[in-house]
Amino acid sequence: MSMRIEATVLERDVDVSLEVAAGETVAILGPNGAGKSTVLAAIAGVLRPDSGRATLGDDVLFDLSSAAWRPAHARGVALLAQDPLLFPHLSVVDNVAFGPRSAGRTRSQSRSTAATWLEAVDAADLADRRPSELSGGQAQRIAVARALAAEPRLLMLDEPMAALDITVVPAVRQLLRRVLADRTAVIVTHDVLDALLLADRVVVMEGGRIVEQGPTREVLERPRSAFGASIAGLNLVRGRVDGGAVRTPEGLVVSGLSDEDLAPDATALAVFSPSAVSIFVQRPTGSPRNVIAATVTELEPRGAQVRVRAGAISADVTAPVVAELDLAPGTGVFLAVKASEVAIYGA
Repeated sequence: MSMRIEATVLERDVDVSLEVAAGETVAILGPNGAGKSTVLAAIAGVLRPDSGRATLGDDVLFDLSSAAWRPAHARGVALLAQDPLLFPHLSVVDNVAFGPRSAGRTRSQSRSTAATWLEAVDAADLADRRPSELSGGQAQRIAVARALAAEPRLLMLDEPMAALDITVVPAVRQLLRRVLADRTAVIVTHDVLDALLLADRVVVMEGGRIVEQGPTREVLERPRSAFGASIAGLNLVRGRVDGGAVRTPEGLVVSGLSDEDLAPDATALAVFSPSAVSIFVQRPTGSPRNVIAATVTELEPRGAQVRVRAGAISADVTAPVVAELDLAPGTGVFLAVKASEVAIYGA
């Protein structure tokens, strides 16, 4: 069942227009404060926008131009948050049975439905436990089962694995991949793996606006926003087309290759991997390359490598290189990247 929302929330400076096709899972990505959870709250009916309209299939969830407002419990929407929010006084099976019981089914029917979903999330053996007896991973499995037992027409997940121990995240992610198949769903996440493994399409929000969207792999391979580039692990430089290069308002020129016919002075992006960037303490010479003068601002260990951030550019180098060049915050360096390693495309 498809969902569409257009909403403005003035207090939070959020203004979005989003559509989710029937059977599609959309991941909303963005930095903290981008407005991702606000969108879910508006769809769920726990936040009233200042203006806008939302539909789920043929049903109007709200239309503020005519004061139409369907209460949260009547929307056929389930919202799964970081905290499982299980009822502490009920057993696991009764927690899962709560949705169908509230919809008017008998106790026996509700428990039968709960048993089916507990089996589906590999938690049938936990049926008689209380929430206080569950681990974080187990509690989130029960929360998934409870959400699905209510037979929602739209399932929404707000950072569902953020509070979990890292050791149980892969198993819960595989569970969600299974239960989200062919289900209309929206997931808010900071994790690129969630987007890759769970979502058909990615929407990137920044500053309360949707700044980029498209098929998951396309967004991660050819990002068009700063946050999209950051989660894809790529450097992104935005500017105007200047010959075979992109020139920023600050005067930085990055040459590269493009498979698009870009008009002169058109807005464009130069994108390249941190692994393609070399660092020097003296200006390099030799083969044609981009050379950018910068100052080291941060060093972040990443396994066998160190990510060096210098201005807006990141470079991945080995620890011996860091030691040899005596790199530290405040060190002046030259960053070099071959033009053949830079992809230029329209913004």
